[in-house]
Amino acid sequence: MWRPEPGRGQAEQEICHREIEEPALGALWPPRATEAKHGGDSSLEDILTNTTQADGYDEAADQGATVEQIVDALEEDIVLGYLNPRERLTEDNLRERFSATRHAVRQALMVLEKRCLIERRKNFGAAVKSYTRKEVIDLYSVRETLEISGAQQIPFPVPSSELQKLIDVQERHDQAARTGNMRAAFKANIAFHQALFNLTGNNILATVIEDFARRAHVIRFISMANPDLLEKARRDHWKIIRAIERQDREELVLVCRDHLLPSRDTYLAQFRHRDEP
Repeated sequence: MWRPEPGRGQAEQEICHREIEEPALGALWPPRATEAKHGGDSSLEDILTNTTQADGYDEAADQGATVEQIVDALEEDIVLGYLNPRERLTEDNLRERFSATRHAVRQALMVLEKRCLIERRKNFGAAVKSYTRKEVIDLYSVRETLEISGAQQIPFPVPSSELQKLIDVQERHDQAARTGNMRAAFKANIAFHQALFNLTGNNILATVIEDFARRAHVIRFISMANPDLLEKARRDHWKIIRAIERQDREELVLVCRDHLLPSRDTYLAQFRHRDEP
């Protein structure tokens, strides 16, 4: 039966509530060899095969992945750079990888299209979404507006139990960064921001923030593979936690805004030579 990547246990650590200190991590890089980004010249079939084998899947035993499992796996592959912008996704390759029905694959592609992670082109089919320069700037302008609003709406003081949830999630992010487990780092990063903006008590705003963050997955893959940017993101998370603990609204808003910029700027610099689609 098709199986997602097995979970990794996390060591429990003592937390000091009175004074939160950023853990010393030591070297964060390089990541596991199995997490290395596949080259852009690889075929989709090679990428899918190599990614599956590297993550410990037994293709012979894989059967019947659900729509949700297919969506989650492809979403991770996009944000981790295993699948590149404009890279084609064929139903036959996906059916073979996930041992899934054509219906399940088509449903998964529809979900990914609604999330703005893939796009369909005439006479080409489905491909990983590629943003124009203006689209990137516009998307991040909206994200900045939303996340600043979220930071402004978090009521102070935050209950210690809720603050502890943020700390627990960030420790998982630290552990993933330390071991070079980019899949776990991706999941922990999402969990951190979900927990952060859930503090607003505004479920509609939190949902919209999450939706627009997901749209940026295609853009963020370069920063995920950069050890310096991964370290900056990790430190930003601890700055956010400290600002909440100190009830420093100005610092919280500033960090939340600046936290968005590296992935945007890195993507624009990397693809500045591309023609507009």
